[in-house]
Formats: sequence, structure tokens, C-alpha cells
Amino acid sequence: MPLLSLEGVSLAYGLHPLLDDARLIIERGERVSLLGRNGEGKSTLLKVILGEVIPDGGTVRLEDGAVMAVLPQMLPSDDQRTTYEVVADAFPETGLLLAEFHTLSQQADEASLKRLMQVQEKLEVLDGWRLDQKVNAILAQFGVDPDQVLATLSGGWQRRVLLAKALVAEPDLLLLDEPTNHLDVPAIAWLEETLRQYPGALLFVSHDRAFIRRLATRVVELDRGQLVSFAATYDRYLELKEKALEEEERQNAEFDRRLRQEEAWIRQGIKARRTRNMGRVRALKAMREERRQRRERGGNASFAIEDAARSGKLVVEAKNAVFAYGDQDPIIQDLNLTIMRGDKLGLIGENGTGKTTLVRLLLGDLEPREGQVRLGTNRSVAYFDQLRGELDPEQNALENLAEGREFIEINGQQKHVLGYLQDFLFSPERARSPVRVFSGGERARLMLAKLFSKPANILVLDEPTNDLDVETLELLESQLVAFNGTVIVISHDREFLDNVVTDTLFLDGSGRVRTYVGGYEDWRRQGGVFPSERPAPEKPRAEVSAKAEAPKAKPSGGGSRKLSYKLKLELEGLPERIAALEGEIESLQATVSDTAFYARPHDEVSKTLEALATREQELEQAMERWMELEEMAG
Repeated sequence: MPLLSLEGVSLAYGLHPLLDDARLIIERGERVSLLGRNGEGKSTLLKVILGEVIPDGGTVRLEDGAVMAVLPQMLPSDDQRTTYEVVADAFPETGLLLAEFHTLSQQADEASLKRLMQVQEKLEVLDGWRLDQKVNAILAQFGVDPDQVLATLSGGWQRRVLLAKALVAEPDLLLLDEPTNHLDVPAIAWLEETLRQYPGALLFVSHDRAFIRRLATRVVELDRGQLVSFAATYDRYLELKEKALEEEERQNAEFDRRLRQEEAWIRQGIKARRTRNMGRVRALKAMREERRQRRERGGNASFAIEDAARSGKLVVEAKNAVFAYGDQDPIIQDLNLTIMRGDKLGLIGENGTGKTTLVRLLLGDLEPREGQVRLGTNRSVAYFDQLRGELDPEQNALENLAEGREFIEINGQQKHVLGYLQDFLFSPERARSPVRVFSGGERARLMLAKLFSKPANILVLDEPTNDLDVETLELLESQLVAFNGTVIVISHDREFLDNVVTDTLFLDGSGRVRTYVGGYEDWRRQGGVFPSERPAPEKPRAEVSAKAEAPKAKPSGGGSRKLSYKLKLELEGLPERIAALEGEIESLQATVSDTAFYARPHDEVSKTLEALATREQELEQAMERWMELEEMAG
């Protein structure tokens, strides 16, 4: 029996159903990526599965005795509970008692002690101590202080706590809605590894293509109310989807051609109508109804960036700049940086390292405490806020964008605001809806519409990829690449950075800003490491072995050093390891490329695809390690 099955599920809110006789089966151990355009109803589908939304028709079945949990998209705004209380809440009745016991155990008055004994007795009856151990164990595993108030944590740490809550009950099925939003790259990597080791099934919605590639064993797409399953990796899904769309377009064109022929026949003269074939007439009526019922695939977003007059060749120059808030330690120090017109910079760093502060310093919004920040001439800045703070939730999309204008001029051409919004996939009806009812993806598209409606030669984008569907994301990438002005991007989307930026600024948390040529993967290849990824120093077993094996920093001048015996052995063995991996990958790719592969049992397909993804990752790591040791050996 499947772990989860949806049969004939239907749900309608507007003109077209979000779910139209939708069907889905998820087996144990699968990791299913749920894809679809913004507004297709992915989050609603998760709510249907959770029972929070009742469908108009059809059935949703979870295997008897199976446990389901969810990692929600939205973070709590002001939850004053401790992290222990939040995670313990995964066990409804027992969790309340555990949270109360945890609080009372830190108090010493007589009333508290009396109540503590009562709670303790109830917990013993409910086997609460075993659950208490599970809560404390997972908090320790995730590195979370059980007494920390949730509201005081960053978004990344809040998401870590909520994941602990979801996993502590050992669910058979875990639902995740945009789990990487507000996480920095190390946190995303930690999440990927945690979920890869999770033995249960996953159904997740994500815009992060690298995250999907790393996790998904199958892709399910929500398209015009239908759930279409692709037993394939993400890259293979893209190939299959393109072929499916081409075939759909061919079939529709052929159908429309035959319909036009029949319409021409029915419109012939009176004599022809007297002798017409009534069966053919009935067939024409059926064709008309079929054409009327056809749901066309929604158009792609189509937008361009309004270029302002060119800025000066120099955009900003910082010399020995230092910035700190009040008497606090410097957030930015010894900043030496020159940005020229046309540069496209990506800022990366763990949360809290000062990326937004650096941007404000470069824009002239903040004054350095020491040193100098010189701004260029003729600067026109457009800013994309990751919190969507420039949108008034009570106004509709039209009011948020127009600001009293009826027409918007884009690169010399005027467009009516409603027509302009349609380029961002807002129908006239949706454009008149209040922003507070918009999905995260719709808000992101409206922010882009507002951003690009004003002339700019400097674009600053703070986490622009959150909630955008892949097609809109790819269009945004192409527009930024073609943009003649300067782009500064704060993003934790690794693939987006690789596709857009020419240089990467890395903030390591000490206040230093280092510049690297290229995107995220280029930064990695040049030795880029986040502070949290560096292993804690180990105590040497003996002074001699410590001197022999402890890695030394490579001199800045690029000189070589002698490898230790252990590293030499590792280097000598890597070519053989790489060759073996390449052979395995070639064999697995041949298997996957076989036209009969996807007709095999689902478990076999999933295991093969997962093995291929694992071997490819191992090969990449082995190649990077080989290059690193070769460089060290000189």
C-alpha cells in the first residue's frame, strides 16, 4: 500500500480549478520535489494533504498508523516560547507537560515544587521521560540551546528549530514548503545533508535548483490542475518536460487544424447543409467542446529592465573604510574595493556577517567611521527588498505599482500599467486584488515589476530568488546578464550567483571583505570556505605527529610546500579513485538513458537515480581534492 495517495482530488477557488482530478502516489523513502509556476497551487496542495483545506472532491489517504509532519514556509513572527517548548509541542498532550516540567524545574518556590511533583507523576504514566530524552537529543544534534527564546533567533536558526520539531516525532512523511528561504549557504548545506539521511519520505516545494538536484529522487509537477510525475533527476525532468511541451504543442496545432477544416465544412452553402452527415456534425460539436475545455499553459513572464542614463565609469571606491554601529565592534573594516560601471557583484556570507550593512555603505546610506567611500556620478539606484517592505499589503497590485501613473515607459515605449502587470503574469482581476492575499511568489513578481518600472543604472537585489518559480528566475537571470548597468546581489542561491555575477564578495564574519573572480562555484574552487565549515582544531596525539600532519596555510605568494607522507598517499590514490567513479557514472548513465529504464519498478528507478547523483557528487569532490593536493605539491 502506498504511504500517501491522492485520487481524483479537485479544488476550485477562481475561474480555473487549482486541482482538477489530481492523482499522486508517494512511496516510503521517496524524496519528491513538487514543482509548478507561482499561483498554480503548490502550497494549497500541501494544505490539502495535511487536512487544513478540504477538497471539493476526491480522496486523500495516508497509510494507517503513518505519521506526517510539516516544515512550514512562514516563520513565527513573535513566538516567546523556548526552543524546548517549541520542539516538545510535537507531542500534543505530553509536550505541554514536558514544557511545564522544564520551566518548573528552574524555579525553587514551594508552589512550583508542588506542581512539579504532580507533573512528574503524569509524565511517568504517559512515558514522558522517553519523549523528553528525544527532545533534548534532537536539540543537541541540531546545536540548539533548549532555553533560547525562539523569537530571539535568526531566521535560519528558527527554521532549524522548526525542523527539529518536525523530525522529533519520527514522521513517515515530511512536507516542506520553501525550506531554504532565509537560510545562508552553510545552513542550506546542513539541511541538505540532514534530509538526505532522513529515512522517511519527503515532499518538498523549493525554488533552489541546487537543493532540488541534491535531494530529489522524483519530480512531480503541478500544471493546470494536474499532477504529472517524472521518475527522473531534476536535469532529466527538464529534458522530458521540454519534449512533452513540444509534443503538446504539436498535438494542439493538429487538433486546431482539423477543427478549422470542420468549421469550414459546416459553413458551406444551403445545399451542402441539407446533405450534411449528422454524425460529422455531432463530432464537430464534441470538438468545439473539447477546444473550449482546453486549459492553455499560462504565458511566460516577459519583462525588461528600464535603463537610466549611464552612470559614471566609477560607481564607488572604498579605501580603508571601517563601519560600526555606535560603540560596537566594527562590522566592516579595512574595506578596499572599487566597483566600475557594468560590474555584477554577488555578496555571500553567513547570516549576520554584515552583507546588508556593506550594501548600505556602498550606496552612501551609511558613513564610514574611518577611511573613505567615494561615490561615482549620475547614479540611479533601484533596490529590491527581501522582506517586500515596499509593498502596501492593503493596496492592490495596481495601486502599489502605479503610484498615480496610468502609463509606464520602458526603454522609450509606453505601456498601460495593466498591460505592464500582465507581463509579470498578473491578470486584470488579480491586479485589482489586495497584496495581502498574494502568495510569496506573486509578491516577489510584483516587487520586480515595481523595481523595473523605474529607470536605474544600479540594481541592488536582496534575496531576489525567494519564492520565484524557475521560469521567472531564469528570465530574471538573463535580464540581469544583459543589463548594461551595475548589479549588486545578496543571495544564498548558488546557481543564481553562478549564472549572473562576475565577481564575488565574501564576508567571513570578522569584518573583512574578500573579492573573488566569478560566482559561487568559482569562489569554492579558489579555496572559499565558510567559518562554520572549518573543523574545530583537534588536540595532537603527540607533538611529532602534529608537526608531520597538521595542514599549513599556503603562502599568499603561491609557493609550494612539501606534502606529508599521508597526503602523498592520498594524492597517489586519487587518479584511480577518479577513474573508478567515472566508470561507474558512465555505466549508470547508460542504464538511465535506456528507453525502457523508466518502465522498471519505481524502487529500482529511484535507487539508480540516487546512486547516479551520489557518484557524480563524489567525483566532483575527488576532482577538487586532487586539484587542491596537486597545487599544494607544486
